[in-house]
Amino acid sequence: MKAEQLAMPHVRGKGIALVLIGATLWGISGTVAQYLFQRQGFSPAWLVDIRLLLAGSILLAIGGVKDPAGIMGIWKNRRDAGALLLFSILGMLAVQYTYFAAIDHSNAAAATVLQYLAPTMIAGYLAIKGKKLPNKWEISAIILALAGTLLLVTKGNIGTLSISGLAVFWGIASAVALAFYTLQPRNLLAKWGSVNVTGWGMVTGGLCFSFINPPWMFKGSVSPESLLAVVFVVIFGTLIAFYCYLESLKYISASETSLLASVEPLSAAFVSVLWLSVPFGVEEWLGTFCIISTIVILAKKRA
Repeated sequence: MKAEQLAMPHVRGKGIALVLIGATLWGISGTVAQYLFQRQGFSPAWLVDIRLLLAGSILLAIGGVKDPAGIMGIWKNRRDAGALLLFSILGMLAVQYTYFAAIDHSNAAAATVLQYLAPTMIAGYLAIKGKKLPNKWEISAIILALAGTLLLVTKGNIGTLSISGLAVFWGIASAVALAFYTLQPRNLLAKWGSVNVTGWGMVTGGLCFSFINPPWMFKGSVSPESLLAVVFVVIFGTLIAFYCYLESLKYISASETSLLASVEPLSAAFVSVLWLSVPFGVEEWLGTFCIISTIVILAKKRA
Protein backbone atom coordinates (compact mmCIF):
# COMPACT_ATOMS: atom_id res chain seq x y z
CA MET A 1 0.00 0.00 0.00
CA LYS A 2 1.27 3.49 -0.86
CA ALA A 3 2.61 5.73 1.89
CA GLU A 4 -0.06 8.37 1.25
CA GLN A 5 -2.76 5.72 1.67
CA LEU A 6 -1.27 4.61 4.98
CA ALA A 7 -1.29 8.21 6.14
CA MET A 8 -5.04 8.70 5.54
CA PRO A 9 -6.67 9.04 8.98
CA HIS A 10 -9.72 6.85 8.29
CA VAL A 11 -7.54 4.11 6.75
CA ARG A 12 -5.10 4.17 9.67
CA GLY A 13 -8.00 4.22 12.10
CA LYS A 14 -9.45 1.07 10.53
CA GLY A 15 -6.08 -0.69 10.69
CA ILE A 16 -5.54 0.28 14.32
CA ALA A 17 -9.04 -0.87 15.28
CA LEU A 18 -8.56 -4.23 13.54
CA VAL A 19 -5.26 -5.08 15.21
CA LEU A 20 -6.55 -4.00 18.62
CA ILE A 21 -9.64 -6.20 18.21
CA GLY A 22 -7.54 -9.17 17.08
CA ALA A 23 -4.96 -8.87 19.86
CA THR A 24 -7.63 -8.32 22.52
CA LEU A 25 -9.50 -11.44 21.37
CA TRP A 26 -6.25 -13.45 21.56
CA GLY A 27 -5.69 -12.26 25.12
CA ILE A 28 -9.26 -13.01 26.19
CA SER A 29 -9.05 -16.40 24.48
CA GLY A 30 -6.12 -17.33 26.72
CA THR A 31 -8.18 -16.48 29.79
CA VAL A 32 -11.12 -18.52 28.49
CA ALA A 33 -8.71 -21.44 27.98
CA GLN A 34 -7.59 -21.06 31.60
CA TYR A 35 -11.25 -21.26 32.66
CA LEU A 36 -11.65 -24.51 30.70
CA PHE A 37 -8.48 -26.07 32.15
CA GLN A 38 -8.73 -25.03 35.78
CA ARG A 39 -12.48 -24.83 36.36
CA GLN A 40 -14.00 -27.25 33.85
CA GLY A 41 -11.27 -29.93 33.87
CA PHE A 42 -10.49 -29.78 30.13
CA SER A 43 -7.17 -31.06 28.82
CA PRO A 44 -4.86 -28.54 27.07
CA ALA A 45 -3.96 -31.23 24.54
CA TRP A 46 -7.62 -31.81 23.61
CA LEU A 47 -8.31 -28.09 23.22
CA VAL A 48 -5.21 -27.65 21.04
CA ASP A 49 -6.34 -30.50 18.78
CA ILE A 50 -9.91 -29.23 18.41
CA ARG A 51 -8.79 -25.63 17.93
CA LEU A 52 -6.32 -26.53 15.19
CA LEU A 53 -8.56 -28.97 13.34
CA LEU A 54 -11.75 -26.86 13.39
CA ALA A 55 -10.18 -23.43 12.81
CA GLY A 56 -7.83 -24.81 10.14
CA SER A 57 -10.67 -26.56 8.29
CA ILE A 58 -12.73 -23.36 8.22
CA LEU A 59 -9.75 -21.36 6.95
CA LEU A 60 -9.11 -23.90 4.18
CA ALA A 61 -12.78 -23.80 3.23
CA ILE A 62 -12.54 -20.02 2.90
CA GLY A 63 -9.34 -20.38 0.87
CA GLY A 64 -10.97 -23.02 -1.32
CA VAL A 65 -13.90 -20.73 -2.14
CA LYS A 66 -11.55 -17.89 -3.09
CA ASP A 67 -9.11 -20.05 -5.07
CA PRO A 68 -10.37 -23.62 -5.67
CA ALA A 69 -7.47 -24.51 -7.98
CA GLY A 70 -4.72 -23.19 -5.71
CA ILE A 71 -5.72 -24.72 -2.38
CA MET A 72 -3.71 -27.93 -2.98
CA GLY A 73 -0.84 -26.26 -4.81
CA ILE A 74 1.44 -26.00 -1.79
CA TRP A 75 1.61 -29.81 -1.52
CA LYS A 76 2.67 -30.26 -5.16
CA ASN A 77 6.06 -28.66 -4.56
CA ARG A 78 8.27 -31.03 -2.53
CA ARG A 79 10.37 -28.27 -0.97
CA ASP A 80 7.35 -26.20 0.01
CA ALA A 81 5.55 -29.27 1.36
CA GLY A 82 8.56 -30.07 3.56
CA ALA A 83 8.73 -26.50 4.84
CA LEU A 84 4.99 -26.55 5.55
CA LEU A 85 5.27 -29.80 7.50
CA LEU A 86 8.09 -28.28 9.58
CA PHE A 87 6.02 -25.15 10.20
CA SER A 88 2.96 -27.21 11.11
CA ILE A 89 4.73 -29.23 13.82
CA LEU A 90 7.50 -27.00 15.18
CA GLY A 91 5.62 -23.74 14.58
CA MET A 92 1.84 -23.97 14.64
CA LEU A 93 1.40 -27.03 16.87
CA ALA A 94 4.32 -26.17 19.15
CA VAL A 95 3.24 -22.59 19.80
CA GLN A 96 -0.34 -23.64 20.54
CA TYR A 97 0.53 -26.51 22.86
CA THR A 98 3.30 -24.77 24.81
CA TYR A 99 1.10 -21.70 25.34
CA PHE A 100 -1.85 -23.72 26.62
CA ALA A 101 0.46 -25.84 28.81
CA ALA A 102 1.88 -22.64 30.34
CA ILE A 103 -1.67 -21.45 31.05
CA ASP A 104 -2.56 -24.80 32.61
CA HIS A 105 0.43 -24.60 34.98
CA SER A 106 -0.03 -20.92 35.88
CA ASN A 107 -2.51 -18.46 34.37
CA ALA A 108 -3.27 -16.76 31.07
CA ALA A 109 -1.67 -13.47 32.13
CA ALA A 110 1.73 -14.95 33.03
CA ALA A 111 1.73 -17.33 30.03
CA THR A 112 0.92 -14.56 27.54
CA VAL A 113 3.51 -12.17 28.95
CA LEU A 114 6.22 -14.87 28.85
CA GLN A 115 5.28 -15.65 25.25
CA TYR A 116 5.95 -12.01 24.39
CA LEU A 117 9.65 -12.59 25.00
CA ALA A 118 9.61 -13.81 21.37
CA PRO A 119 10.34 -10.42 19.72
CA THR A 120 13.49 -10.06 21.84
CA MET A 121 14.53 -13.62 20.93
CA ILE A 122 13.98 -12.82 17.25
CA ALA A 123 16.09 -9.66 17.49
CA GLY A 124 18.89 -11.62 19.19
CA TYR A 125 18.73 -14.42 16.62
CA LEU A 126 18.87 -12.00 13.68
CA ALA A 127 21.85 -10.19 15.24
CA ILE A 128 23.72 -13.51 15.63
CA LYS A 129 22.75 -14.66 12.14
CA GLY A 130 23.93 -11.36 10.68
CA LYS A 131 27.19 -11.66 12.67
CA LYS A 132 26.81 -8.26 14.26
CA LEU A 133 26.63 -7.07 17.82
CA PRO A 134 23.21 -5.95 19.08
CA ASN A 135 22.70 -2.19 18.83
CA LYS A 136 21.66 0.01 21.75
CA TRP A 137 17.95 -0.56 21.07
CA GLU A 138 18.33 -4.35 21.04
CA ILE A 139 20.51 -4.31 24.17
CA SER A 140 17.91 -2.18 25.96
CA ALA A 141 15.16 -4.60 24.88
CA ILE A 142 17.13 -7.64 26.10
CA ILE A 143 17.79 -6.03 29.50
CA LEU A 144 14.15 -5.05 29.92
CA ALA A 145 12.96 -8.50 28.82
CA LEU A 146 15.20 -10.20 31.38
CA ALA A 147 14.19 -7.77 34.13
CA GLY A 148 10.51 -8.19 33.27
CA THR A 149 10.75 -11.97 33.28
CA LEU A 150 12.50 -12.00 36.66
CA LEU A 151 9.84 -9.73 38.16
CA LEU A 152 7.04 -11.81 36.70
CA VAL A 153 8.29 -15.22 37.84
CA THR A 154 9.81 -14.19 41.23
CA LYS A 155 7.73 -11.15 42.34
CA GLY A 156 11.05 -9.45 42.96
CA ASN A 157 12.33 -12.17 45.32
CA ILE A 158 15.13 -13.74 43.27
CA GLY A 159 15.37 -16.77 45.57
CA THR A 160 11.84 -18.04 44.93
CA LEU A 161 9.46 -18.61 42.02
CA SER A 162 5.98 -17.09 42.18
CA ILE A 163 4.81 -19.54 39.50
CA SER A 164 5.84 -23.17 39.06
CA GLY A 165 9.01 -24.20 37.28
CA LEU A 166 6.88 -26.01 34.69
CA ALA A 167 4.97 -22.78 34.01
CA VAL A 168 8.26 -20.94 33.40
CA PHE A 169 9.51 -23.77 31.17
CA TRP A 170 6.35 -23.88 29.04
CA GLY A 171 6.14 -20.07 28.88
CA ILE A 172 9.70 -19.69 27.59
CA ALA A 173 9.17 -22.67 25.26
CA SER A 174 6.11 -20.84 23.94
CA ALA A 175 8.25 -17.77 23.20
CA VAL A 176 10.82 -19.92 21.35
CA ALA A 177 8.02 -21.60 19.35
CA LEU A 178 6.50 -18.20 18.53
CA ALA A 179 9.89 -16.92 17.32
CA PHE A 180 10.19 -19.97 15.03
CA TYR A 181 6.55 -19.54 13.95
CA THR A 182 7.30 -15.93 12.98
CA LEU A 183 10.60 -16.46 11.14
CA GLN A 184 10.32 -19.84 9.42
CA PRO A 185 7.30 -19.49 7.07
CA ARG A 186 8.18 -16.15 5.44
CA ASN A 187 8.85 -17.66 2.00
CA LEU A 188 5.76 -19.84 2.21
CA LEU A 189 3.58 -16.86 3.13
CA ALA A 190 4.97 -14.77 0.28
CA LYS A 191 4.34 -17.55 -2.24
CA TRP A 192 1.08 -19.14 -1.06
CA GLY A 193 -0.65 -16.54 1.12
CA SER A 194 -1.48 -16.46 4.80
CA VAL A 195 -4.87 -18.23 4.59
CA ASN A 196 -3.46 -21.31 2.82
CA VAL A 197 -0.29 -21.53 4.93
CA THR A 198 -2.06 -20.98 8.25
CA GLY A 199 -5.01 -23.20 7.34
CA TRP A 200 -2.82 -26.11 6.26
CA GLY A 201 -0.48 -25.48 9.19
CA MET A 202 -3.38 -25.81 11.63
CA VAL A 203 -4.94 -28.88 9.99
CA THR A 204 -1.61 -30.69 9.52
CA GLY A 205 -0.47 -29.87 13.05
CA GLY A 206 -3.81 -31.02 14.43
CA LEU A 207 -3.74 -34.27 12.44
CA CYS A 208 -0.17 -35.06 13.54
CA PHE A 209 -1.07 -34.35 17.17
CA SER A 210 -4.13 -36.58 16.87
CA PHE A 211 -1.82 -39.61 16.73
CA ILE A 212 -0.47 -38.64 20.18
CA ASN A 213 -3.69 -37.30 21.66
CA PRO A 214 -6.80 -38.43 19.72
CA PRO A 215 -9.52 -35.76 19.85
CA TRP A 216 -12.08 -38.33 21.00
CA MET A 217 -10.02 -38.87 24.18
CA PHE A 218 -11.94 -36.20 26.08
CA LYS A 219 -12.14 -35.33 29.73
CA GLY A 220 -13.85 -32.40 31.39
CA SER A 221 -17.21 -31.04 32.43
CA VAL A 222 -19.64 -30.67 29.51
CA SER A 223 -22.05 -27.80 30.09
CA PRO A 224 -23.50 -24.88 28.10
CA GLU A 225 -20.82 -22.65 29.64
CA SER A 226 -17.93 -24.93 28.68
CA LEU A 227 -19.28 -25.42 25.15
CA LEU A 228 -19.60 -21.66 24.69
CA ALA A 229 -16.04 -21.28 25.94
CA VAL A 230 -14.76 -23.78 23.35
CA VAL A 231 -16.68 -21.98 20.59
CA PHE A 232 -15.19 -18.67 21.72
CA VAL A 233 -11.63 -20.06 21.61
CA VAL A 234 -12.11 -21.54 18.12
CA ILE A 235 -14.18 -18.81 16.45
CA PHE A 236 -13.32 -15.55 18.22
CA GLY A 237 -9.91 -16.39 19.65
CA THR A 238 -8.63 -18.02 16.47
CA LEU A 239 -10.56 -17.27 13.27
CA ILE A 240 -11.76 -13.71 13.90
CA ALA A 241 -8.58 -12.69 15.75
CA PHE A 242 -6.44 -14.08 12.92
CA TYR A 243 -8.53 -12.33 10.26
CA CYS A 244 -8.42 -8.97 12.06
CA TYR A 245 -4.66 -9.14 12.56
CA LEU A 246 -3.93 -9.99 8.91
CA GLU A 247 -6.45 -7.46 7.61
CA SER A 248 -4.80 -4.70 9.67
CA LEU A 249 -1.58 -5.18 7.66
CA LYS A 250 -3.41 -3.72 4.64
CA TYR A 251 -3.86 -0.38 6.40
CA ILE A 252 -0.89 0.11 8.76
CA SER A 253 2.76 -0.93 8.72
CA ALA A 254 4.04 -4.23 10.12
CA SER A 255 5.99 -2.42 12.86
CA GLU A 256 2.84 -0.57 13.97
CA THR A 257 0.87 -3.81 13.92
CA SER A 258 3.40 -5.66 16.08
CA LEU A 259 3.51 -2.71 18.48
CA LEU A 260 -0.28 -2.48 18.86
CA ALA A 261 -0.54 -6.28 19.21
CA SER A 262 1.16 -5.89 22.59
CA VAL A 263 -2.33 -5.18 23.94
CA GLU A 264 -2.72 -9.00 23.99
CA PRO A 265 -0.84 -9.63 27.27
CA LEU A 266 -2.55 -6.61 28.83
CA SER A 267 -6.02 -7.90 27.91
CA ALA A 268 -5.10 -11.36 29.20
CA ALA A 269 -3.90 -9.87 32.49
CA PHE A 270 -6.92 -7.60 32.98
CA VAL A 271 -9.50 -10.29 32.16
CA SER A 272 -7.68 -12.87 34.32
CA VAL A 273 -7.72 -10.50 37.29
CA LEU A 274 -11.31 -9.29 36.82
CA TRP A 275 -12.99 -12.57 35.79
CA LEU A 276 -10.93 -15.37 37.34
CA SER A 277 -9.59 -13.36 40.30
CA VAL A 278 -5.98 -14.23 39.44
CA PRO A 279 -3.64 -12.48 41.94
CA PHE A 280 -1.50 -10.00 40.01
CA GLY A 281 0.56 -7.69 42.20
CA VAL A 282 2.70 -4.63 41.57
CA GLU A 283 5.74 -6.74 40.65
CA GLU A 284 3.81 -8.72 38.02
CA TRP A 285 2.39 -5.56 36.47
CA LEU A 286 5.85 -3.98 36.42
CA GLY A 287 7.30 -7.10 34.80
CA THR A 288 4.49 -7.07 32.23
CA PHE A 289 5.18 -3.45 31.26
CA CYS A 290 8.93 -4.16 31.04
CA ILE A 291 8.33 -6.97 28.55
CA ILE A 292 5.76 -4.98 26.56
CA SER A 293 8.17 -2.03 26.41
CA THR A 294 10.64 -4.27 24.55
CA ILE A 295 8.11 -4.47 21.71
CA VAL A 296 7.84 -0.68 21.65
CA ILE A 297 11.63 -0.35 21.48
CA LEU A 298 12.05 -2.96 18.76
CA ALA A 299 9.17 -1.54 16.71
CA LYS A 300 10.68 1.96 16.88
CA LYS A 301 14.06 0.53 15.91
CA ARG A 302 12.53 -1.08 12.77
CA ALA A 303 10.55 2.05 11.84
